[in-house]
Amino acid sequence: MKLLVTLLLTIASTSAQLVELRPDILDLLNATAQPVTHKGAFGLRLTEAKKADSATAATAFGLAMLRGVTMQNGEIELEVAGEPGPTASPDARGFVGIAFRVKDERHMEVIYLRPTNGRADDQVRRNHTVQYEYFPDFPWERLRREFPKKYETYVDLESGAWTRIRIVIDGLKARLYVHGAAQPTLIVNDMKGPTEAGGIGLWIGPGTVGHFRGLKITKK
Repeated sequence: MKLLVTLLLTIASTSAQLVELRPDILDLLNATAQPVTHKGAFGLRLTEAKKADSATAATAFGLAMLRGVTMQNGEIELEVAGEPGPTASPDARGFVGIAFRVKDERHMEVIYLRPTNGRADDQVRRNHTVQYEYFPDFPWERLRREFPKKYETYVDLESGAWTRIRIVIDGLKARLYVHGAAQPTLIVNDMKGPTEAGGIGLWIGPGTVGHFRGLKITKK
């Protein structure tokens, strides 16, 4: 009987939600959203509403918040595709990922991919293929300077290709799984932001054309 009650409580506390990504369910910040077919699959295209200048490019991003959706702990799973746009700077990497525990337009946890680094003919660039950040206090530049190699790593990626990712969030810990792998690509044991529930958003960095599809959110 005790085992049955525990099982029922576990099921009740876990809710999976499949989200059909449409512009009308999103609140956009420096971003435009459009339903499109990309690489033979239907999804949502996200691009910058305005191009970041060189002074703000390091902290500039586009964000599409899921209206009315919040989560503290759980899993976020979807397919993403990122590539530099036609007017992107040479430093653009097709930055694409997910923001979570979003408090406001300046405070959020982010895990994202740099797809053009995945197959670069430069090992240092490859080592920077996946990134964790906390805005605004711990951008990638600070993390790389103060904690080399700890919050970024390599995974095989192809620019513009659909890539399945899954982020598991539990307290201060986050795990990123790529390509359906059983083991995480990136392990973060000490996220820098508060652990309270916050919003979830589709995230792109400067110069990126991003695509998103198949979003599933599981709260725990």
